[in-house]
Amino acid sequence: MLAFALAAVAISGTMSAAWAQQTRGEARIGGKVVDDTGKPVADVVVKAQLAGQTPPLQTKTNNKGEWSINDMAGGTWELEFTKEGFAPNRATLELKPDQRISTMEVKLAPPAPDPNTEVQAEVKRAAELFQNKQIAEGRKIYEALLVKYPTLHQLHEFIGRTYAAEGQYDQAIEHVRIAVDKDPENVQAKVFLGDLLMEKGDKAEAQKILDSIDLSKIEDPAPFINLAIGKINDQKADEALALLDKLMARFPQDGSLYYYRGRANLAAKKLPEAKADLEKFISMALPDARELPDAKRILEQMKDVK
Repeated sequence: MLAFALAAVAISGTMSAAWAQQTRGEARIGGKVVDDTGKPVADVVVKAQLAGQTPPLQTKTNNKGEWSINDMAGGTWELEFTKEGFAPNRATLELKPDQRISTMEVKLAPPAPDPNTEVQAEVKRAAELFQNKQIAEGRKIYEALLVKYPTLHQLHEFIGRTYAAEGQYDQAIEHVRIAVDKDPENVQAKVFLGDLLMEKGDKAEAQKILDSIDLSKIEDPAPFINLAIGKINDQKADEALALLDKLMARFPQDGSLYYYRGRANLAAKKLPEAKADLEKFISMALPDARELPDAKRILEQMKDVK
């Protein structure tokens, strides 16, 4: 173990000496770092990296923003100036073996504003306007953001929601369709598009879109309940039951699904199953559940079913 450790130290020392020979010379560089107003910036970390060599030479600026690095070899040097609160500044310098430079002036500017911060703040402001029924005003914010950041396709979904809130379904569908076309993995937008199409009466396209969605990724069963209701009304009770079974596996605590499955079983003439579902729904329903009176009425008519 001792021999190994000594050998390791010897190798490290050889590498350090080789690096020093390659990076050390008679050249010198220095200068001043200022901010975008011309004021000196202290404690800026200055690193000088000779191409292909490690580690870099390093220093810091003083209170006057001044810095210098001595004993540098000739070659191509990569310079980097960094300080928290400023955007980094980098430069490449071809240095002769005996060159002396002492007048370099480097400017550090504040970092560019983070577009995510701006977008999030504006989206929040638009959402607050939307909640306060100032729908058109909120839409203008989304539209302005979309002009500035045309690749933020989700903004089309937000614009679509403002049109939907006003009952302007054609405009809503137009924008949400763009959001879905640009980002087919946006499950929320796809569900919303299906719901809009269902609301407008285009059941065939709505079903096509909703059928393409992985139910394990949805957070709200409402559009799919509407789809199941449409299937029941179209005398496709078996399809409605298959869909409702999947929804119940995804949302086992949603008691309303028992009501709609009861209606689907009733349409399929599966009376004992319908009765069991409706009884389960009543046991889970809140007193003000809108489906409750109808469930009780149906059960009263089915009281002799076993």
